[in-house]
Amino acid sequence: IQLQAYGGGLVQAGGSLRLSCVASGGTLSSYVMGWFRQAPGKGRDFVAAARRNSGTTYYTDSVKGRFTISRDDAQNTVYLQMNSLKPEDTAVYYCAADAGTGFIPSMMNRYDYWGHGTQVTVSS
Repeated sequence: IQLQAYGGGLVQAGGSLRLSCVASGGTLSSYVMGWFRQAPGKGRDFVAAARRNSGTTYYTDSVKGRFTISRDDAQNTVYLQMNSLKPEDTAVYYCAADAGTGFIPSMMNRYDYWGHGTQVTVSS
């Protein structure tokens, strides 16, 4: 499966962006889908994930109430709606797919496939 993320850009603090991750060469419904981000000079961190089938979602604490992950399996697309953006949300955002069983959403090494990142910059 190949993943391509779209939708990054420059936005002022308090603004919104919606990232999209389109899958090809596979069926999205077979995977747990996650979003991660990497700020300049820092490691890659978990942001959000959506479980297969039930679509149960999970978020890192810093984005709860502001970000929403959703998936449209028919369109082979997963979204990350980001509201009330803060300068500390500035990062390259990556989508990823976990083909394994179970649901351990924040464990980066569980994810088998990664898209190229999309840059999100939030100005103060």
